[in-house]
Amino acid sequence: MASGQVQLLLVDLALILVLAWALGRIAVRLHQPPVVGEILAGVLLGPTLFHGALDRVLFPDEIRTVLVGIADLGLVLFMVGVGMEINPSALRGRGTGVLRMAAGSMLVPFCLGLAAAPYLLEGRTSGTSVVFVGLALSVTAFPVLARIITDRRLSGTTLGVIAIATAAAVDVVAWTALAAVQAFSSSGGDSWRTALIVPFAAFMVFAVRPSLRRVLASMSAGGAFAVTLCGALLSSAATEAMGIHFIFGAFLFGAILPRLDPGAAHAPLHGRVEQVAGVLLPVYFVVAGLNVNLGELAGDDFARLGLVLLVAIAGKLGGTYLGGRSAGLAPRPAAGLAVLMDTRGLTELVILGVGLQAGLIGGTLYSLMVVMAVVTTVLTGPLLSLVYTKPVEISEVSRAREPEPAA
Repeated sequence: MASGQVQLLLVDLALILVLAWALGRIAVRLHQPPVVGEILAGVLLGPTLFHGALDRVLFPDEIRTVLVGIADLGLVLFMVGVGMEINPSALRGRGTGVLRMAAGSMLVPFCLGLAAAPYLLEGRTSGTSVVFVGLALSVTAFPVLARIITDRRLSGTTLGVIAIATAAAVDVVAWTALAAVQAFSSSGGDSWRTALIVPFAAFMVFAVRPSLRRVLASMSAGGAFAVTLCGALLSSAATEAMGIHFIFGAFLFGAILPRLDPGAAHAPLHGRVEQVAGVLLPVYFVVAGLNVNLGELAGDDFARLGLVLLVAIAGKLGGTYLGGRSAGLAPRPAAGLAVLMDTRGLTELVILGVGLQAGLIGGTLYSLMVVMAVVTTVLTGPLLSLVYTKPVEISEVSRAREPEPAA
C-alpha cells in the first residue's frame, strides 16, 4: 500500500472505533444494547447518506480490501465467543421443555418466512434462497440476549436459565442449518468436500478437545489466548476449504473449547476473546454497512419492510410463547421468554452477510433485513419492561422442567 493509503486506513480505523464507541454509549444511555449503536455507525458510514459520497471518499476499493480482512478476524473471534457461551449443562433437567420452546421459537417464524419469501425475493425461485429467508427470520442473537439477561439481573432466575438454554439450542440449530444451506448453494460439483465437515467435527470433538484441555491447563492467559486464536483460524480455514463459510469453523472451535476452571491462570480467556473481538467488530459493522443503502428504497420496498417486520416479530413472539406454554410455562414467563428470543443483534448481521456473499439474497433485501435486526433488538428492552415488571417466582416456571417419573 502507498503511504497515502496507509494514512487513510489509519484514519478510517480511528473514525470507525470512535463513532462505534460514541453511538454505543448513546445506545446504553437509552437502555439499549451497545450493538444497536455500533450497527447504526456502520450504516451511517455507508452509502445511505450523501448519495454515497462519504463512502467513496473514506473507503475506496484498496482500503475496503484491508478492512474486510480486519473485519473477518473480528468475526472469527466473535464466533469463538459465541461457541464458548454454549453451555450444555444449562439443558440439564430441562431437555424436553427447552426443545419445545426452541422448536416454537424457530419453526413458526421459519414457516412464515417460507410463505413470505417469494414476495420478499421479488420472484426468485431458488429453493436455497427461500429457505435462507425463513432461516434469517427465525434466528436469535444469543450473545445480546445473554447481555440483556445480565443487565436485567435475571442470570440467577429460573427464567434466565431457561432463556439462555433455549437461545443456545436455537443458535446451534441455526448455525448448523445455515452451514447446510450455504454449502448446498455453493458446492456445485464439489459436494464431496462439504461432506468432510462430519469427520472434521468428530475429529474436533474427540481428538482436539481433549488435547486442548491438557494444553490450556498448563498455560497462562496470554498463552491460552494465542493457542485459541491459532486454533480458531486453522479451524476457520478448514471449513472454508470445505466450501462452508469460515464462521462455522470458528464457532465449532469455540464450542469444543473445554470449560475453564475459574481458579486457573487461563480462566480470563473468554473475557480476552471478547475484548479483542469488541475492538475489531466495529470494522465488521462498517463493512456490513457499506452494503446497506437505505436511500435507494422505493415505495414497494417499504411494503416489503413492513412484511419483514411483521413476520419476524409476530412469528418469533407467537412461536416462542406457544412453545413456552406447551413446555409448562405460565403466561407471564412465557411472554418474557418470547420477548427475549426476539432480539437479533449482530447474529442477524452475520447470517445476512453470509447470504449476501453467497448470492442468496440481493442488496435491497439485505438492507431491509438489517433494519429488522436493529428494530427487533431495540424493541426487546421496552417490551420486556412491559411484560416482565417484577421477578418471576420459581413456581411460575418450575413446570418447564422434565416431568417427574411416575411412581
